[in-house]
Amino acid sequence: MLLRAFRLQPLSQKPHFRAPHLQSLTTLSTAPHTVSVNDIVVSVSSLIKKPNWQKNSRLGNLVSHLSPHLVSRIIASHSGDVPLCLNFFKWACQNSTCCYDINSRIQLLHFLASDNLWGVMHKVLIFLIKECCSSQDDVLKLICAVEEMRENVGFRINYPCYSMLLMCLAKLDLGLIAFSVFKRMLEDGFVVSEMDYRMIVNALCKNGFVQAAEMFVSRALKLGFALDVHICTSLVLGNCRAREVGDALKVFALMSEEDGCGVNSVTYTILVHGLCEVGRLDEAFRLKEEMSKNGYKPSTHTYTVLIKAMCDKGLMNRAFGLLDEMMKKGCKPNVYTYTVLVDMLCIEGKIEEANGMFRKMLKDKLNPGIVTYNALINCYCKEGCVVLAFELLGLMERRQCKPNIRTYNELMEGFCNIGRPHKAVALLRKVMNNGLFPTGVTFNILISGFCRAGQLTMAFKILHSMSSIGLEPDQFSYTAFIDSLCKMGRLELAGVFLGLVIKKGIPVDEVMLTALIHGYCKTGKCRYALMLMEEMVKDGCLTGPHAFNIFLDVLGKEVKLVEENAMLGKMLKHGAVPSVVTYTSLVDGLCRAGDTATSLEMLELMKQVGCPPNIYTYTIVINGLCRSGKMEDAENLVVEMRRAAVSPNSITYALLIKSYVAAGRLDRAFEIVRTMFLDGCRPNNQIYSALLAGILALENAGLNDQSSSRGKFSVDSSSNLLFMEIGIYQAFQLLHRITDCGCDPSDAYSFLIIGLSRTGRIQEADILVQQMVSNGLTPNNDTCASMITHFCRCDDYTSALEWIKRFVVYGCVLSIDPYCSVIIGLRREGRIKEAESLISDLLSNAGVEDQRAVLPYLDFLVKGEEHCQFLELLKLIEQMGCKERPVM
Repeated sequence: MLLRAFRLQPLSQKPHFRAPHLQSLTTLSTAPHTVSVNDIVVSVSSLIKKPNWQKNSRLGNLVSHLSPHLVSRIIASHSGDVPLCLNFFKWACQNSTCCYDINSRIQLLHFLASDNLWGVMHKVLIFLIKECCSSQDDVLKLICAVEEMRENVGFRINYPCYSMLLMCLAKLDLGLIAFSVFKRMLEDGFVVSEMDYRMIVNALCKNGFVQAAEMFVSRALKLGFALDVHICTSLVLGNCRAREVGDALKVFALMSEEDGCGVNSVTYTILVHGLCEVGRLDEAFRLKEEMSKNGYKPSTHTYTVLIKAMCDKGLMNRAFGLLDEMMKKGCKPNVYTYTVLVDMLCIEGKIEEANGMFRKMLKDKLNPGIVTYNALINCYCKEGCVVLAFELLGLMERRQCKPNIRTYNELMEGFCNIGRPHKAVALLRKVMNNGLFPTGVTFNILISGFCRAGQLTMAFKILHSMSSIGLEPDQFSYTAFIDSLCKMGRLELAGVFLGLVIKKGIPVDEVMLTALIHGYCKTGKCRYALMLMEEMVKDGCLTGPHAFNIFLDVLGKEVKLVEENAMLGKMLKHGAVPSVVTYTSLVDGLCRAGDTATSLEMLELMKQVGCPPNIYTYTIVINGLCRSGKMEDAENLVVEMRRAAVSPNSITYALLIKSYVAAGRLDRAFEIVRTMFLDGCRPNNQIYSALLAGILALENAGLNDQSSSRGKFSVDSSSNLLFMEIGIYQAFQLLHRITDCGCDPSDAYSFLIIGLSRTGRIQEADILVQQMVSNGLTPNNDTCASMITHFCRCDDYTSALEWIKRFVVYGCVLSIDPYCSVIIGLRREGRIKEAESLISDLLSNAGVEDQRAVLPYLDFLVKGEEHCQFLELLKLIEQMGCKERPVM
């Protein structure tokens, strides 16, 4: 039977896992007074007989010690009063951390079954089914538990339980499970009602099982039930889910006939959704208009479906136009409408707009769901706004929206992306305290984060912990190791991991092998790389030009043009289509050989074969021309780039500027700066370094003739060397000339302040900060962090604190890192009040609107990373694999 496929470990035995912060009830040391288990049972049993017992403070003190076993004993003592037993069961599930998750509640159900409390069980089972209506996993666990109790103690659920279960399964799109429940219902001798048939048909249609649903419709008709609009609407839904929109339209047409059952707004909306799913958007909009003409008002769901279709196409303006239209027609957006818009704004990186939409949800008294929170948290983490991400985490917990494992995965990935994987490991403690279990995705995020940080030992420990709890590493787990090892040049160890992948039977994909090829080529072992590629060709796992491009890149850099052409021929022979990367590697080889004429011809060839050059291709040729002293030709190529709708970037302009500076033509270099600013491109640090080197060279030469000026500084001089030698006059000269070019000098100020701070010249940096602020400019985070970091390195936390306060007054928005460094230093010196005050400033400056939401996480965010704690945490995870209960 299908239900048996979802059988769980018997919950009457010791559960496999429980929220790690719960200790066994054999030790009640945290109770207000040391009491026995029997005392608790007697006390609670007497308390719940009193009026308004739910508000009793004594009961509130004891609730944390009410395990499933104790709750069952208390219920058994009141088995004659079923309403009281039901109310106490609900209260215990909502207030006792021991009965919070579905596993604990099912364990409680087993205890009730062992006492043969059938009357109570039928009532509480209906409550549990309703509680599970938002989670497929939870309802499947509950079904398996009921099936187990049926076999072990002979428990049979009654008709109301069956009916509620069918309704829940239909809501969760579990059509096949609903069919199994229906069969068991018949076996138990229950007569199925018309409503039950509707639920079964609806559940099957939600999964696209139209033929099975039609069979049930035929059966219902034979029993004398009518073919009504609800059943027919489900058939429209089923055909749409099966992507048979043509058949859905036929059913809709039959419903719309004079002798048909008629249609309603739900029918229209389902059909609109079906048309959107197959890309027939024009028909979907026409149907929406037809809906209004026929007297059916488009619902919030109708508009939400169309808004999502517009968002999926990237047509945000049309999506917001629909939002305005629905609100003008008095149709209020719901949680799903807002969530669709929030999600799309987050995907596009428009975090401020997404946050505004989220706040509007709250203002409209709507409770955002887990999808909304996760989308925003993911977006904040990608932007590096960790404090705001944790504000959302705290907010969702306070609004009774329990975070899921994906929520924490997003936060962990955010920490890994900013190079703090140890914080991500520490977050595992919070995961397990919430009764969640880390998944393969969780471990892969951590493994990838530590591999990217070059901390392979820690990554390997996490891999080992993954195996110990029954989660098998997959391709992603091992690819992270192989890729990192290849980049580090540790090819032998990378080969060991590849052998392990093969031994475990995990498919070896193109990504893994390409990483190895890149590693071999990088270390000069091209022969091994070539052998590996030949094996990939034989096995048919070479699907694209990536591996060939690696060889072409290496050969081009070594100026081995003959071998490069041979590799191109081999690439074409194996049917791999050259990409823009392929051509760029060929162009690079030609430019390195000094053959700029042929490289220009290659650009024309790329256009002819339908693979136009990109910014990298053009930049390589421009670099070749500049190296050959052909700066005017390089400038002409920049003009050609613009005509081809390829915008030059700061690297492109840097090549030109550095070439002119090296040639002693400083005025021309500044003219290029003016041009790039007009193109909307901001100068980078390379450009500022080159210009500063040019100014110093001119000063040192002491010449008025710029065309012949040469000094001891070159355009490639070390940045630190430059900042050790410059005076404040040269810094102001650079700023003056940048401003004369029409550029915003903010970046130039930042470049100078950071450079001076890094070399310990804090007084000159202070002068520039004051000058910057007096000119109405605000220092950015990197500028502020550089000065604060200087003081922290010198253990001068008083000055660091003063500078933070100054920067806040200037209107700067600081990231969490500068704050953390100073807070840790102040705590180390015992200056706790100052540290606490700074924490409050951190929250205000980060834009946190509800500081209470972040307070529980502040210590986690600002405290230092103690690696020994992470190793202990991994040991606790390993204990789970041994079916132990770790105490956190």
